[in-house]
Amino acid sequence: MGGLYHGKILLHWCDNCHAPVMADRCACGAEARSVPVTPPGDARPAFPDDILFINNLFLDRFGIILIPEGWVALVNKVPDKDRMEEIVVGGAVVGAIRYLPEAGRWDALPRPEAALIQKPEKRYVIVDDGAGPSIREGASLLAPGFVSCDPGIAAGDEVFMLTRSGECVGVGRMKVDADEASVMERGQIVRSRKNIRSQFTPGSATWDEVVAANKDVLIRLESATKQFIEEHIGPYAHLPTSVSYSGGKDSLASLLVVMNTFRKLPILFIDTGMEFPSTYENVRQVTEKYGLECIMVDSMGEFWREFEVQGPPAVDCRWCCKTAKLEPLRKFIESTWAECVSFVGQRKYESASRAKNPRVWRNAFVRNQICLAPIHNWTAMHVWLYIFREKAPYNEMYAHGVDRMGCYMCPASDMAILERIQSHVPELWKEWEEKMEGWRVRHELPESWMTEGTWRVRNDRSQEEPESFARHDAQTGRGRRSGRSG
Repeated sequence: MGGLYHGKILLHWCDNCHAPVMADRCACGAEARSVPVTPPGDARPAFPDDILFINNLFLDRFGIILIPEGWVALVNKVPDKDRMEEIVVGGAVVGAIRYLPEAGRWDALPRPEAALIQKPEKRYVIVDDGAGPSIREGASLLAPGFVSCDPGIAAGDEVFMLTRSGECVGVGRMKVDADEASVMERGQIVRSRKNIRSQFTPGSATWDEVVAANKDVLIRLESATKQFIEEHIGPYAHLPTSVSYSGGKDSLASLLVVMNTFRKLPILFIDTGMEFPSTYENVRQVTEKYGLECIMVDSMGEFWREFEVQGPPAVDCRWCCKTAKLEPLRKFIESTWAECVSFVGQRKYESASRAKNPRVWRNAFVRNQICLAPIHNWTAMHVWLYIFREKAPYNEMYAHGVDRMGCYMCPASDMAILERIQSHVPELWKEWEEKMEGWRVRHELPESWMTEGTWRVRNDRSQEEPESFARHDAQTGRGRRSGRSG
């Protein structure tokens, strides 16, 4: 998976505090070891809903609880066809979960380290002790090394490979079912999955303790942000200044660090009419908690009017950003201020193109907006640790495993995430399905266009919008001004 490094992978683990640390030394003074996650390594905390989902999936597949109660766990999104997340427990990558869009279900991919947490009770294969060393080195299990297996195993299942004494020597995918494996004399029974081994250290911790372990890291972040603002705000000090706020974690972290290192500013929020209910609630909570002015700009209706002309937006045709955000933003700035400065929550770990973006720029589609990115060098873990330290209210959709805030039906979301959104905001999804069904019928499209998510891609690369257009952070536009959000 080369070419995915958007920056240095900073994730480490303190075995003394049983905590992730974003540096090679913990605040307790102990040396922290690196965690071999897949790049770009933008790991985040596992929230209670994540933990429940992961544990239920591994319990169903292997009869094990992967994340013990009271332990800190992380999930790290890695490149895949739709969605795949590594799971970090005890400083080790102990497994992964993968969404299979064609089947509409999740699969569990164990790592050998998972057997150190709990011995699997299902989907395991017993291997001869003589085969253990070669399997440990990455060799697949052949018939002569097979002893027995869980009788419920079917071809294609993910399995643990255990010695007679119960030691896990590898994991892989079953090539045959249990009955066939028991009579085979030659051939491959399990194709081993080659993984980078990682050190596992059991132990519990709280997120308050994790924040304490990263105390020095967060102090350095604030200092660097203060220096960045002091070095770059001067030429624009005369312009109206605000924090672009989307209701997401990155804009929240930007707001917090700007308040702590510069000054309180108004937040600028666009109401597209396509937001989560929890987003409006978060805007209300943040403005009330910190006593902020909210410049609420209204583009409600713009999306649906354009939808009737173009149909749904797609990954390679995100007309929605220009229609419901950028053009209203440009007009609002023009009529209200002429020109302005916005602090935005852009981070280089989000994508390869953002890793190349400058930290100060003039928006290509909104030339009267100068953008500054105070958290450009932060990872998702930095963002969450800062939010946790500040005890700031965050959008509750994150607690449900949704990691992308903004329009609820964004075509850039994975099918796995859209499924979660459908279950948590069914009233919004019903509206979307009704509009989509009307478009599908009028244009004689197959049912699979909606059910399989093919609406998300038009395959017309000529319509693809540049990254600076499609991923613009400023949740701003045309509308009203108030001291409180709605």
